[in-house]
Amino acid sequence: MRGKDVFDPHAAMNLTTNTNQILKIIAPISGQTQELKDVPDPVFAEKLTGDGLAILAESDTVLAPCDGEITLFFETKHAFAITTPSGIQVLVHVGLDSIILNGAGLEALHKAGDQVTAGTKIIKIDQQVIKAKNINMTSPVLIVNPEKVTAFHPLIGAKVMAGQDTVIEYCL
Repeated sequence: MRGKDVFDPHAAMNLTTNTNQILKIIAPISGQTQELKDVPDPVFAEKLTGDGLAILAESDTVLAPCDGEITLFFETKHAFAITTPSGIQVLVHVGLDSIILNGAGLEALHKAGDQVTAGTKIIKIDQQVIKAKNINMTSPVLIVNPEKVTAFHPLIGAKVMAGQDTVIEYCL
């Protein structure tokens, strides 16, 4: 784990029983993690679309953060959701204002209905297009249905590597 916050799931989530399975969401993109309340978009900062964290994206590939089925993929390629076998829906939003690109600079490598495993490449980012359009690459990673989660711990303030580092641990 890179960063100041290292997971101790039992301490962080105050797990009191052995019946709770600890589930993980890996970093879909490399960069620095931050709290949702610090995201300069009220939809995310006020957790209107779910709970999680944001990553100030630095890499050019977005990966699946968990195993499951891609159940939503926006035509503009700026966001997708994966539903896990246990019914948790994880949304990855690539950049805050990337929707204005209308898909330019974002190449979808999969589509809705595809089964994927954590670490599967989902979107390729053309950094030249992103930089030319001055897109804010703060990328929220959310659990859309947090009411199904009994314990939740996001990794905040850490430099993470896509496909390698766990950014959220949770229990059902």
